Amino acid sequence: MTAPVPEFPAGFLWGVSASAFQIEGSLTADGRGPSSWDAFTGEQGRVKDGSRADVATDHYRRYREDVALMAELGVGAYRFSISWSRVLPDGRGPVNGRGLDFYDRLVDELCAAGITPAPTLFHWDTPLALEQEGGWLNRDTAERFAAYASVVAERLADRVPLWITVNEPAEVTLLGYGLGEHAPGRRLVFDALPAAHHQLLAHGLGVQALRAAGARSIGIAASHSPVWTAGDSDEDRAASELYDTLTNRLFADPILTGSYPAGLDSLLPGPVAEDLKTISAPLDWYGVNYYNPMLVGAPRPAAAPSAGEEPAAPAGSSFGGIEIPPDLPFDIRQIEGRELTDFGWPVVPDGLRELLATLRERYGDRLPPLYITENGCSYGDGPDPETGRIDDARRIAYHDGHVRALHRAMEEGADVRGYFIWSILDNFEWAEGYRQRFGLVHVDYETLARTPKRSFAWYRDLIKNAG
Repeated sequence: MTAPVPEFPAGFLWGVSASAFQIEGSLTADGRGPSSWDAFTGEQGRVKDGSRADVATDHYRRYREDVALMAELGVGAYRFSISWSRVLPDGRGPVNGRGLDFYDRLVDELCAAGITPAPTLFHWDTPLALEQEGGWLNRDTAERFAAYASVVAERLADRVPLWITVNEPAEVTLLGYGLGEHAPGRRLVFDALPAAHHQLLAHGLGVQALRAAGARSIGIAASHSPVWTAGDSDEDRAASELYDTLTNRLFADPILTGSYPAGLDSLLPGPVAEDLKTISAPLDWYGVNYYNPMLVGAPRPAAAPSAGEEPAAPAGSSFGGIEIPPDLPFDIRQIEGRELTDFGWPVVPDGLRELLATLRERYGDRLPPLYITENGCSYGDGPDPETGRIDDARRIAYHDGHVRALHRAMEEGADVRGYFIWSILDNFEWAEGYRQRFGLVHVDYETLARTPKRSFAWYRDLIKNAG
């Protein structure tokens, strides 16, 4: 028997999440322009199962059905994203009224169901016209983002109480521009750092634009992981510290302290000191996306060749389907002794508590209230052939463990106001295509039928009983 879930404070916000490109489909409907991900998925070999997101889960046409599922679930909030190129097909210029109307209808549907709309303005799908001009390597993209934020907020701010500027700028920088595993598929390694600065600047300019349009509560959704050191050598410690700097501090420090980690300023473009004043404008809250810790050590040398063989090239590493080149100054190791999700990610619930303690220690009173804006797991459980039921017990155990770890973190002093499960629906999982399933609701990609999993009922009961 599972122990009762601990009681959370009154008003704690339980939610679910999704993103536009992963669920909406209808990529050419009603004047939507193409995005960087439209182009990326159209290139052979970019998506592991060869699929595209032209239909995805058809949320663009089935949003009322999906909101009804959320109402049945009993969530207090839905974190969705707005497709920039659906609102501004070229990323700038005339507003596409039909695209903006869709989000107006979605917000109205959520409000009628008693669900708080929590839109994210940018969740990786840069308008293709802007990407072709340099995308996030181009400072102008940040200015274009602010103009887009104004357009959306002027239409929706009267009904939307919770806003997110940018989702996971670290992943766009590292996977999209650094390693080429995500759109736009650039392999710039450390020359990708301007993309980090320009996304952070877009965040700061977006905060200004949202406040000017009457938005009330604004945050960002940033990915964070505890970084564990593999080994006891000085080289291992230096490698893990560098990884922590590049994936955690590079993005949180400018927002929360108004400065970059030492030594990075010279690698970033523009008037950095002036931009930091914009980037570090006070937030109402800070969003944390957590999935697992990372175990990092120094690069491992290639195995010694046998007699007569050519020396072997240094071996890279991989994690969760992402290939890490061998020429980077760190190596990602597998965390042993932990259950793995179907994505190959280790299940470490206490890593969430550890992460929140680290953020409190690192940023002190500069850290605003927190929301866990993403936490989830991929398991491919499908319908039972006889009953049709989906018994995803591993997903229940995953979230049960993480909710308990979150409660412990709050008992230790973490000021967390809400928890969002990723995700409400199975969906198009970026470069994995349809191979990974994160949803509380199963989607049959042939018929698009929605079937709540057992985890859906578990979360519904948790929301009822956890306070």
